[in-house]
Amino acid sequence: MYHCTTSGGLRTVSIFFFFCFCFSICLLPSFSGSVTATTAPAPAPAASEYKNYTVGDSLGWYDTLENPKVDYQKWVAGKNFSLGDFLIFNTDNNHSIIQTFNFTTYKNCDYDNASDNDTVQWAPADPSSTSPHPISVAVPLLKVGMTYFFSSDYDGEQCKNGQHFKINVKYGHGLPPSLKSPSNEALAPNNPVPGDDDSAPDTLVPSNFDNPQTVSDNAEPSESATLSAFSYLFGVKLCWTLILLGVYGIVFN
Repeated sequence: MYHCTTSGGLRTVSIFFFFCFCFSICLLPSFSGSVTATTAPAPAPAASEYKNYTVGDSLGWYDTLENPKVDYQKWVAGKNFSLGDFLIFNTDNNHSIIQTFNFTTYKNCDYDNASDNDTVQWAPADPSSTSPHPISVAVPLLKVGMTYFFSSDYDGEQCKNGQHFKINVKYGHGLPPSLKSPSNEALAPNNPVPGDDDSAPDTLVPSNFDNPQTVSDNAEPSESATLSAFSYLFGVKLCWTLILLGVYGIVFN
């Protein structure tokens, strides 16, 4: 009698721990799936991540003949320019705003022979005007790499008298949706001049660097989601198989 009672008690305890083990296996896939499902997509960059820079600060956009205090190389120093930032040019209609990605155009202070795809005239000047009036122009930074600005008026004299600067635009957070177009976020054309230390450097930036994307409702399931689903189904099948084997052992033993 003592042997039979001990054996029955051990059998009861074994069955109890067996069902606890099966129950824990059943819960594991469900818990794993819930963790995967609650992962939220990274938020898009806020508008505050982009900056507006006033060129020359209070001195504005002029050559040294008109304002001897301007020093745009000093103004650029220490600043970090990124895609989506704006440069604000405060000047008058006697000074132009030329943006180019071509170092030769910049070096010559002349855009007459520049290509349309690497040079933009943001504000045409009117050197013959006897009554200049103030203008303010906002220029967005749309391409990664070296970008050059100058005023080409009076056969480049304004540019040669200090009205020019260059900046290296980083990717940062990428372009905001309001500035995106099929041609934007491309690298600026690279125009090295042999033997010239100021030639534009190679700038290789992946298009998806530091640029959070919103998850689309129609997006295809990722590999991790597929593996999670497989793990869940496998765990459920294993769970019920163990339970059925346990019931079979209880009934026929």
